[in-house]
Amino acid sequence: MEVEKISDSLHRLTFSNGNEIILIGTAHVSSGSVELVQETIEKENPDRICIELDGSRMKSKSEGSSWKDMDIRKVIREGKGFFLLANTALASFQKRMGSQTGITPGDEILKAAAIAKERNIPLSLCDREIQTTFKRAWAKSGLWNKCKLLATLVSAAFSNETLTEEELEELKKQDTLESMMNEIAKELPTVKEVLIDERDRYLATSIYLAEGRKKVAVIGAGHTNGIIKTLEKLEKGEIGTDIGEINTIPKAKPWGKIASYAIPALIILLVVIGIITTGWDQGIRMFLYWMAACAISTGIFSFIALANPLNIIISAVTAPFFALNPVLGVGMLSGVLEATFRKPKVRDFEGINDDATSLKGWYGNRILHALLVFLLSSIGSMIGTFVAFPMLISHL
Repeated sequence: MEVEKISDSLHRLTFSNGNEIILIGTAHVSSGSVELVQETIEKENPDRICIELDGSRMKSKSEGSSWKDMDIRKVIREGKGFFLLANTALASFQKRMGSQTGITPGDEILKAAAIAKERNIPLSLCDREIQTTFKRAWAKSGLWNKCKLLATLVSAAFSNETLTEEELEELKKQDTLESMMNEIAKELPTVKEVLIDERDRYLATSIYLAEGRKKVAVIGAGHTNGIIKTLEKLEKGEIGTDIGEINTIPKAKPWGKIASYAIPALIILLVVIGIITTGWDQGIRMFLYWMAACAISTGIFSFIALANPLNIIISAVTAPFFALNPVLGVGMLSGVLEATFRKPKVRDFEGINDDATSLKGWYGNRILHALLVFLLSSIGSMIGTFVAFPMLISHL
């Protein structure tokens, strides 16, 4: 495979069978990228256009926000609250970058898709589903890394840092999604393979397998080197084209499930030991101490989230019982109740991307507020449960 570097953003790859791939490395917040995409497609006249987008994100970008079709209560009940938090933080990050550059993130991708439609050129969506990427990263992370992953996403979304002119120009040379993924990879090297390396391989293989003698591929600039290296390996036969392994959600490790059952079992065991060694009165007192610790902590964090007063009471009262049930969680209940007590309105769906860029927006937007209540009440319940352990042991 021959690689011709036309410019920093443009590479022509020629394969042994005569096929060509023109890689356009774009920045999702640069007007220059939009112009480069249009000029390159017009000049090269390819027989296929490949873009760094998956089906769900393409639908969201082309048809407008999909929030209106979302039932927030159903999302939380199905245990997808954390993934929705991650997606919202990512959208907020890209929105903030776009507001500072004056360009809507992803304009160059949509431009490539629009040209493909206008000229009747076949279009290939070559990226892995973002949900699959997040779920693989989530599955490969331990509890501490899961917390760090969410913290990194949310801190990136809430950051009010203003870019300097130099930083702004540098940002325009890279992909905003990739820059965020790189920040996450720095904090979480264990999931770098999922966030960076796997997507490079997936994109490269999808572009390589797409039909066409001459293809133009529009990708984030941060993927360029990784894709070129992968295409070279594919051409030499050093790696295969089967990407099924990196396109599936790995089975959850048993340790997490074991821990979810072990914690309530340990609490019950400590209470039983208390009853056997010190009598019923002390055993019941220990159980009440644990219930109080769990309830108070959950109530405090629900209050910090400014949950509905009735929701705070219900969450605090039920927290100890939910903590004993590994299948359910108090966050699930409190999130669903918050969305029920304060039903989202049309303006909440329409303004969710803008509201997600500020802490005030998370409290004011009813969809985001339900997620915030879900998150903080879950944290409160966890803290209360773990704080109770030394209390129970001390009373033995």
